[in-house]
Amino acid sequence: MKNLNPVCWFDIHVANLDRAKNFYETVFNIQLTDLPIEWGRQSTFPFENKGVNATGALVEKENYEPNANNTIVYFSSKDCTTEEDRTKNAGGKVLKPKTSIGTFGFISLLIDTEGNIIGLHSTN
Repeated sequence: MKNLNPVCWFDIHVANLDRAKNFYETVFNIQLTDLPIEWGRQSTFPFENKGVNATGALVEKENYEPNANNTIVYFSSKDCTTEEDRTKNAGGKVLKPKTSIGTFGFISLLIDTEGNIIGLHSTN
């Protein structure tokens, strides 16, 4: 991997999407966009496809209890299975194997050696 920032996406888990959207839209003076409901209740922060900055979404979780460990950072990948295959040898676990997210590509979720969940995103 080139020596570039590999972060491409983040999820912020919330108990109440409408309340959270209002907070972020108000604080940052931005407009969030709802994603298709089949992916669960989510709203994305503004972004430009092929833009230079990372973006992400508020993701409503049923029975979510707010805590300090609620953000998943996604790292860009050519193919999620590459990093999935390396995870066990590095002492981690694959929580969610490569899964399609429609026209946006694929994701995987991993657990690092400290118990943190991180994500992978690829278009292949």
